[in-house]
Amino acid sequence: MSRIGKKVISVPANVTINFADDGVVTVKGPKGELSHPFNKAMKYELADGHLTVIRPDNSIQMKALHGTTRAILHNMIEGVEKGFTKKLLINGIGYRAALRGTTLVLNLGYSHEITVPAPEGISFKVVEQSVGNSKIQAIEVSGADKQVVGEISAQIRGYRKPEPYLGKGIKYENEVIIRKEGKRAGKK
Repeated sequence: MSRIGKKVISVPANVTINFADDGVVTVKGPKGELSHPFNKAMKYELADGHLTVIRPDNSIQMKALHGTTRAILHNMIEGVEKGFTKKLLINGIGYRAALRGTTLVLNLGYSHEITVPAPEGISFKVVEQSVGNSKIQAIEVSGADKQVVGEISAQIRGYRKPEPYLGKGIKYENEVIIRKEGKRAGKK
C-alpha cells in the first residue's frame, strides 16, 4: 500500500467536504472553496473528522493515483483552512515592486513596467524587510490553492531570475544562490 495514500487526513470542524458522483470533490472553509476532479473509482471514508482515501484495486494505475489523490485532498483541506504563502525577495538597485489595487507592478531594470494581475483567490502583499544595513522588498503571494500560489510565484521569479555574480534579481525567501567569482583584473 502507498505510504502517503494510507495516511489519514484530519478534517477540521470548520471545513466541509462534498463528494460528487462524477468524481469532483469540493472543499469549503474559512479561506475559500476549492474543487478538483478525481478518478471516479477512488472511494472516500469520512468519519469522526478523519478522511481516508481507499483505492478499488491493486493495479499499477490505482496505486499511482492513491498517493496523489490523498496529497491533493490534504493540500485542499489545508488551503481552505490556513492558506498558503510564498515569499519572494527583490534584490537589485532600482528594482522595486508596488501594488495598484490588486495588480502587482514590478520595475526590474527593463524599459517598461511589468504588471501581474491577481488571479481569483490570490492576493499580493509588498513589504519592506531589513537585511543587515540594507532594506529589501519582499512580495508575499497568498491564496488557498497551493498549485496556483506556486505557479504565480514562479512566474514572478521568471521575470528576473537571480544572477550568480551579484545576486541581483527575484528569488524565493529560502533559496540559496551559488555565487560565482567575477573576472580577475590581470593574470600574473
